[in-house]
Amino acid sequence: YWLARMIDGGEDPLYIARRLVRMASEDIGMADPAALQVTLAARDAYHFLGSPEGELALAEATIYLATAPKSNRANEAWSTALRRARETPGEGVPLHIRNAPTGLMKELGYGEGYKYDPAEQDGVAKQTYLPDRLAGEEFYVPSRFGFEKTVAERLKWWAERRVESSAEQDEDG
Repeated sequence: YWLARMIDGGEDPLYIARRLVRMASEDIGMADPAALQVTLAARDAYHFLGSPEGELALAEATIYLATAPKSNRANEAWSTALRRARETPGEGVPLHIRNAPTGLMKELGYGEGYKYDPAEQDGVAKQTYLPDRLAGEEFYVPSRFGFEKTVAERLKWWAERRVESSAEQDEDG
C-alpha cells in the first residue's frame, strides 16, 4: 500500500530502491542475506525497465523485505567494531597475519605461525586475529532468527573445534 502511494504520489523510484537496499542491510541483515541481493536486483530491474514495468520489481522487493526475518545484529556489530577501532587506533596487526612480501618482513616475523584454515583439521585453525588488547571480544552475535540461527550454530561449532585443537596442542606440547 505505502509503496503504491509513494509511486502514485510521484516519489522518485530510485529513492525508493535506495531505501529498500538500506532496509535489507539495516533491518534484515544476516537473518536473510538474500534480501540485499533481491533489493539490488530490483533497483537494477527498475533502472533497466523504467516505469511502469520496473515498479513490479520494487513491489516484489518490498514484499520480500516485509516477509523476511528481521535482525539488526550486523548493524550492531559494525557499530561496535567501529567504536573499538576508534578507541584502539594504535593496536598493531598480529604478526602471524601480516603479509611478508620482503625478506626484511620475514626476518621481523611477519606471517610466522600463520595457519591456513582450509588446511587445518575440520577447516578451523586455533589462532587469533585481533590484537592482544581485544582478545576474546565478540563483535557479531547472531540472533536466533533466519539464517543467523545457522551462523550461530557454525560459530559454536568453530569455538568447540578451537577448544579441542588447543587441548590437543597442550597434550602434544
